[in-house]
Amino acid sequence: MKEQIRAVLKDYWGYDRFRELQEDIILSVLEGKDTLALLPTGGGKSICFQVPGLVKEGICIVISPLIALMKDQVENLKKRGINAGAIYSGLSTREIESMLSNCVYGDSVKFLYVSPERLKTPLFINHLQQMNVSLLAVDEAHCISQWGYDFRPPYLEISKIREYLPDVPVLALTATATPEVVVDIQEKLGFPELNTFQKSFKRDNLTYMVVKEQNKMGRMIRVINHYPGTGIVYVRNRRKTKEIAEYIAAHNITADFYHAGLSAEVRDAKQNDWMNDKTRVIVSTNAFGMGIDKPDVRWVIHLDIPDTLEAYFQEAGRGGRDLKPSTAVMLYDDGDIKELKESFENSFPPISLIRKSYDALCNYYRIPLGYGENSTFDFQINEVAKQIDIKPLELYYCISFLDKIGVLMMNEDGKRVSVVTMVMRDKKLEQFYKKEPQYEWLIKLLLRTYGGIFTNYIKIYEENLATRSETEVSRIMNDLRTLSQMGVLTYIPRTKTPQISFLENRVDSNYLYFDDAIYKERKEVAAKRLNAVLHFVESTDQCRSQLLLAYFGETKSTPCGTCDVCLRWHKNQIRLKEEKEMVEQILKHRGTPYDEIIREVSKQFPEKKVIEIMRKLIDLGQI
Repeated sequence: MKEQIRAVLKDYWGYDRFRELQEDIILSVLEGKDTLALLPTGGGKSICFQVPGLVKEGICIVISPLIALMKDQVENLKKRGINAGAIYSGLSTREIESMLSNCVYGDSVKFLYVSPERLKTPLFINHLQQMNVSLLAVDEAHCISQWGYDFRPPYLEISKIREYLPDVPVLALTATATPEVVVDIQEKLGFPELNTFQKSFKRDNLTYMVVKEQNKMGRMIRVINHYPGTGIVYVRNRRKTKEIAEYIAAHNITADFYHAGLSAEVRDAKQNDWMNDKTRVIVSTNAFGMGIDKPDVRWVIHLDIPDTLEAYFQEAGRGGRDLKPSTAVMLYDDGDIKELKESFENSFPPISLIRKSYDALCNYYRIPLGYGENSTFDFQINEVAKQIDIKPLELYYCISFLDKIGVLMMNEDGKRVSVVTMVMRDKKLEQFYKKEPQYEWLIKLLLRTYGGIFTNYIKIYEENLATRSETEVSRIMNDLRTLSQMGVLTYIPRTKTPQISFLENRVDSNYLYFDDAIYKERKEVAAKRLNAVLHFVESTDQCRSQLLLAYFGETKSTPCGTCDVCLRWHKNQIRLKEEKEMVEQILKHRGTPYDEIIREVSKQFPEKKVIEIMRKLIDLGQI
């Protein structure tokens, strides 16, 4: 078995050997054991389910809450010649049905990525029971734990679908989890026995620096100039990414910005320039880094304080994956502490306001009780907030809360490319050409350009088709709409508008998935995480690495010796030792004239320091 999985690793990824724990995790899964893999950022979690998914017959279902990561992994698998697909909120019912049918009746799909809210839909369950499922992989598994930093009730559906897959092993994966979360994950997923593979969170090559700084921009430039190589600057919102990238570029440093609101093509171009060292600095929200494995990141700067230590550990951990020295620098001021506390309070709106927002949204989109599941609408938050008489920021946090409990989902960037699948084929298509010859050129262009168009929804780019056919983009789009109306193909045009998706049928707001007790508990857990972040940032007497490791349950670590606290301690120790030696030398010359003592002792130590110590000794009456 070891030879087989090593061969798969070599054939598809080009690696000769697995990273630490990867092989043990894969062998555990192949033995049919439910397994929890706890690997920090950069530990190669995806390999742990992708390799056994390729070895075993059937489909590996991967559950993930991160749509961007799902898309990236599907594209990366396809580039390696592995057939994969994804189902998530925002897709049309036709797209979802097409993908599920391919998983049931086709034999080529090896990986199906699904968001957790899909699991309980009758459409998914009906198809699931007909699939040949080989493995159930649960990414970001901390989301299932009530103690996790992003508890999501839809994850609780995973244990229910295991009833349809009695002999299928589960591999749960996460980069960060406290000891209580590790146990809770396995209980919630129905593991028959605890089976955890955990790599230490200690990063010997990573230095943590936390600096209180009023002029954060100036200090940021000094840090970038001090450390060679490429790096990442993390900020909290999209607007700041562009502003700060321009500020860095103005200091003759190549920099670019990145966030989820950019188109896939633009994001790919920016990412590739950075990966290939054409761009030295990328300024981003936390959207950057997922699934990106650049080994030689020499530094990571945080200009805003992350909401949780879990998030900070993952983002800082994107530095130094080549195991060479790397530095994580967090710059903060008093305003950042205030903003973090305000953000915490805002993220837990009053229950009455959450219910009011839910009812107002349903009424705005004219969704009656018992309807609305899987419906998606264009969504401009300022316009909607004005119509339903709620402040935009309040509405945003209410929607974020409803998102976390699995009621709806907001797609802020709204960008998705056009997709097409062919409905007609063979003789019917030939008959259509004879009847409507003016469309034959476009259909044949589609067939030549995009493979798999008869079985899958394929992403298309109207501009490319227009260039190849020397015609206008508007004509391409109009003809595709006409062909879709005629039943020749199905065309779902691209959109640039933010969207909101209702994941469940509308219910009376009094029966939403939370009550006062659950809400209070969630807020208390979040408050503990907030306090852990504040303690990490404001602490000045304990090693940064030790603080992080203790949070994740490793309580017997030693000081790193390189963080700002350790360096300050070493500097103080050196100063105290030097002062002790000066005192000893001064006391040896007791009774000698003042100027002579200074002259003699200053042969070994700085004169200014000697005078300072002598004045202290005089004040203490020792000389």
